Amino acid sequence: FLEDGILVRDRGRIRRRYLRSWCFPWDVAAVLPTDLLYLRLGPAAPAVRANRCLRAPRLFEAFDRRETRTGHPNAFRVAKLMLYVFVAIHWYGCLYFALSARLGLGTDAWVCPNASRPGFARPLRQYLHSFYFSTLILATVGDTPEPQREEEFLFVTAGFLLAVLGFATITGSIGSVISNMNAADAVFYPDPEPVRHYLRSRGAGGRLARRVASWHQHLRAQRKLPAERAVLRHLPRGLRAEVAAGVHLPALRRVGLFQSWERGILQQLVLRLRPQVFGPGEFVCRRGDVGREMYFVREGRLAVLAEDGVTQLAVLGEGLYFGEISLINIKGNTSGNRRTANIMSIGYSDLFCLSKEDLAEVLAEFPSARAMMEAKGRQLLLSMGKLDVHAEAAAEAAAAEAERRVQGLERALEELQRRAARLLAQLESGAFKLELRVQRLEGRLRRRPRRDRATGPDKAQDPTGAQSSARVLGLPEVQGPSRVQGPTMPQ
Repeated sequence: FLEDGILVRDRGRIRRRYLRSWCFPWDVAAVLPTDLLYLRLGPAAPAVRANRCLRAPRLFEAFDRRETRTGHPNAFRVAKLMLYVFVAIHWYGCLYFALSARLGLGTDAWVCPNASRPGFARPLRQYLHSFYFSTLILATVGDTPEPQREEEFLFVTAGFLLAVLGFATITGSIGSVISNMNAADAVFYPDPEPVRHYLRSRGAGGRLARRVASWHQHLRAQRKLPAERAVLRHLPRGLRAEVAAGVHLPALRRVGLFQSWERGILQQLVLRLRPQVFGPGEFVCRRGDVGREMYFVREGRLAVLAEDGVTQLAVLGEGLYFGEISLINIKGNTSGNRRTANIMSIGYSDLFCLSKEDLAEVLAEFPSARAMMEAKGRQLLLSMGKLDVHAEAAAEAAAAEAERRVQGLERALEELQRRAARLLAQLESGAFKLELRVQRLEGRLRRRPRRDRATGPDKAQDPTGAQSSARVLGLPEVQGPSRVQGPTMPQ
């Protein structure tokens, strides 16, 4: 049983859980030795073994578990359906023999013949006749004797109704199996019908339509999955990396570029690889095209053609790669990010495609791998004569000068930030001191009126309060006459 999603194998825990489950009493009742009643009742009473039918739920449970664990679920469903059909025919044949025994064996042409008929003295012959008669009724193929009694009519009618129900069940089950197979194929392989309809509607059939059909047939025949990312998109990233590594890592290790790389880099690459299949005579890339992907040959052969597109210069086989020069910015590359050769598939070729963005993301995390790839790309450019050494040296000098200027700008920026921080600290300190001074002056102003009210007559000597305000604010006091000369001078 499962506990927190983990299969428990401890026999003691399994035993305790089973003894407390509801299945235990039913299983005990199903295995009781009721066969011993044959010693008293004889073999003519098969109903004493009816307790064996209590195991039917366990049988269905076993079928369901096996169906989810087998590698061929559709074949298992068909086999299970055929088993149900045989069991139904067997039970109906047993009921037919029981009804014949009750009505009298051999009393008419419909019931099972008795032992007096040649060959029917053996129970095996009687069982085979009952099974055959049950098959005729449930298969509705006819050729059955006409019923003579009411019980026989009811039995045949019930058999026909069961046959209709059985045919509907069988048809639905087979239809579901076929639909499941088609759904699985639709997930793994692209549907060619939309492309065919598109070509026919545009009047571009003929040879092009045959090439499209051949490409789809090759995918199904070789069981190649171009929609691999869509199949694995529901898995968590770690498990998806393990699945992709288990499928593609052996083929990726055969590539000469990756033989010295560590497993971590290869796992990062595997998640970003996209399988592509090219047909015979199809160009993977052409000379002068802008390079946005690099390719790794998994299966098949590709021809390197000259500028005329006909002369074959070399053949690329399994484990080789191409297109990396246009993805890596090698200084001094006279071709830039353009393709340097024409690559055509000779037959059906299975390639891995790696985009420029994905490669840059992986190499940014692993600088040693980037340096190794740049070194190999530089060697290849030197052998092809497409590496300008002087331009490379000038580019390196320009890069060094740019790096030096960037470092100078970084130092200047750090100095400016330091000065700005110091000025900001001085500004904050000045503002804090000014705020303290303002608060101190406001406190003096609030205390001075209370003192003036407490002194009384002194206030009359300075009615305007100019002298006290000057003293509070720290201003020089105005010296004037203590007494006004004449009534014309206002206070």
